[in-house]
Amino acid sequence: MNKTAYDIILRPVLSEKTYDSIADKKYTFEVDVRAGKTEIKAAIEEIFGVKVATVNTLRQEGKIKRQGRTQGRRPERKKAYVTLTKDSKAIEFFEGMAQ
Repeated sequence: MNKTAYDIILRPVLSEKTYDSIADKKYTFEVDVRAGKTEIKAAIEEIFGVKVATVNTLRQEGKIKRQGRTQGRRPERKKAYVTLTKDSKAIEFFEGMAQ
């Protein structure tokens, strides 16, 4: 089964910390847990039309949550920290939010 770029990149991560890094052309996305760095790089370049310099990833195991006696786990997540090249244009989606 072929994954499209939109199957790999799930959503942007928008927080105070990620807003501060937008000026340095660093963006954070929640991605598919099974996606590799090369797939993430290709997907970002395809969706936004930018040049990616580096991709760093982070896997977060789901927290254990309880409701009375029953216990469960939140889903596992994977984040990708994407740095664009110096000559690349910025991602327009984030531009309105950074100000």
